[in-house]
Amino acid sequence: MVKNLKRLIEQVAKEKNLPEWIVERSLKNAIALAIRKDRRMKDTALEVELNEDSIKVFTKDGEPLDISTEDINRIAAYAAREEFFKELEKAEEERGFLELLQLENKLVLGIVRKITPEGDAIVDLGKVSGILPKREQIKRENLKQGSGIKALLLSIKKHKGKHEITLSRTHPNFLRRLIEQEVPEVASGEVQVKALAREPGERAKIAVLAKNAKLDPVGALLGLKGSRINAVSEELCGERIDVFSWSDEPEEFIKKSLQPAQVLKLRLNIKEKKAEIAVAKDKLSLAIGKGGVNVKLANKITGWHLDIMSLEDFEKLVKLR
Repeated sequence: MVKNLKRLIEQVAKEKNLPEWIVERSLKNAIALAIRKDRRMKDTALEVELNEDSIKVFTKDGEPLDISTEDINRIAAYAAREEFFKELEKAEEERGFLELLQLENKLVLGIVRKITPEGDAIVDLGKVSGILPKREQIKRENLKQGSGIKALLLSIKKHKGKHEITLSRTHPNFLRRLIEQEVPEVASGEVQVKALAREPGERAKIAVLAKNAKLDPVGALLGLKGSRINAVSEELCGERIDVFSWSDEPEEFIKKSLQPAQVLKLRLNIKEKKAEIAVAKDKLSLAIGKGGVNVKLANKITGWHLDIMSLEDFEKLVKLR
């Protein structure tokens, strides 16, 4: 019987592409479970030894159980048939999660298997499944069952003995990883994404810096005729992406962050990290953006509170001080 089990372990390990020790552990767990069921020992922890010519079972305290060879063989055969593959599924799933741990905060590919009534998407990631919650989906996208999907592996947590994989398509790092994938200069480190901010599905801003002064970081991100940034935008349901060069000077950085609007005058309050900004009256709506999104993103990416006003109002304010 033991020799048969050893052959079974070797065969299954090969078929499932699992280490033999994992398969053996799964079989021992299955035998222990089967014995507990057979002997009605629900709360007793058991350990199983597979020797060259025998199977031995011990309690946690090291006491061997008095089980006949016939019973052991019968129970082991039952375990191999009924419980073993359940244990193997657990082992395969565990390995899948361990492999995914290395991909946390990175891009993963999957297939949408189900959309729940709440709007969450269950995504098949190969050996395991993840969930793309409604809150982590781009509002404008319409996910469909069976469609391929790219997402950021946001987190892997264990809850009530089970692993929970959460995905995101709204997190800023999803955009960062897409840029790394699309732009070789970013992947190699020649160009750095120094800061980014996004309103998922609407608009994003990215500040970039090249290590080599001869390299144009903005051009690298945009690609020929905008091919690179357009590919990223398409993945994000048409999210408009503004790219500009990084500056250590707050005044210069703030001006760049408000593109395409042109800043005419600017006053900084270093202590409170606030800035009063003047633009042409007819460009006020451009600077603020639809729904305030342009100035909101500029606030995020610079870390400054930006107060946008017309040049006339700016000059009136200056005179009052």
